[in-house]
Amino acid sequence: MQYLDDGAAEEWARTFTEDGSFHPPSLPEPVRGREALAEGARKAAAGLAEAGEVHRHLLSMAAVDPGDDGTLRVRSYAQIVATPRGGPPRLHLMCVCEDVLVREGGELLVRERRVTRDDRP
Repeated sequence: MQYLDDGAAEEWARTFTEDGSFHPPSLPEPVRGREALAEGARKAAAGLAEAGEVHRHLLSMAAVDPGDDGTLRVRSYAQIVATPRGGPPRLHLMCVCEDVLVREGGELLVRERRVTRDDRP
């Protein structure tokens, strides 16, 4: 998530498998594939820069469940703290993040990420 917060779109996208998917609560359909993931991250970074705001994703309370197929299912809480330039930070969103991780080339990569907001059913 630090890559995403720092605007390092390609690096963030490489934490996913080549065909990885991201299901954010802000979009009706998931984002699929590294190129689309990087493009979405670039757009988000540009929007935040234009707004003069920094977002930090804070993950906590991670629960890891190994799957019989070698995957890891990770469920964590995600707080998104927004800080306007020169202003005080505020809690922007509180979410649940559910990842399916797989091993590829000695690395753990995200095959699927689903994020749900606490303020929505």
